Amino acid sequence: MSLKKSFWIAFAVLITLSIFSFTIMNSTKEKTKLHYLIREPKIKTANPPLVILLHGVGGNEQNLFSFAPELPDNFVVVSARGPLTFGANSYAWFQVDFSTGKPQINAEQAENSRLMLIDFINDLKSEVHFNSEEVYLMGFSQGGIMSYSVALTAPEKVKGIAVMSGRLLPEIKPFMADEKRLEKLKIFISHGKQDAVLNYQYAIDASDFLKTKNLHPDFHSYKEGHTVNRQMFDDVNLWLKNNSL
Repeated sequence: MSLKKSFWIAFAVLITLSIFSFTIMNSTKEKTKLHYLIREPKIKTANPPLVILLHGVGGNEQNLFSFAPELPDNFVVVSARGPLTFGANSYAWFQVDFSTGKPQINAEQAENSRLMLIDFINDLKSEVHFNSEEVYLMGFSQGGIMSYSVALTAPEKVKGIAVMSGRLLPEIKPFMADEKRLEKLKIFISHGKQDAVLNYQYAIDASDFLKTKNLHPDFHSYKEGHTVNRQMFDDVNLWLKNNSL
């Protein structure tokens, strides 16, 4: 799932500067199971918060990394690559079939990726300095799905999630943590009303379900399709700033 072309153009120069000035690549994967890009904090602090960016199916770690230059200066920004290879520069967290009109997932792959992301957060501590109490997941489409799956089953690992154009897998509901463990979890949801890939109703259903678990998602809707536009980014960026220490 790709972002709007105009958004890429607007960030092209900033992306290039960020890659050369603030990022390194993890290519050896000696301590983590996932390849990633990192933007170090522009403002150095003793214990910086961390946001992990998770791309959609068919994308890669470069996609959401276009956001890195404008994300809060005090954050460590890590953009992870999904473990499944679909083609050149094309990766995913699990396979999905839309032939029936509704997404049918490979549940085993989705579960493996959920566990891998939990391990990734743990293992990342040996390579990147960050505050373990201030970890956020920010995912688009399938990356948003994985954000739900990790946070709702292992809320001790993350303080908040930002789900953009995603959905909450029904397969994950039986494994959710209890309300007591979930009570501090912060959730941001954004979705386009014209989304033809993951219907807008998925966002409404997720929000309604989360409210039954005494969670209070910050819900934003837009007259857009399956994409991230400037207003969506500004809204999620403000949410991230407001919820971090």
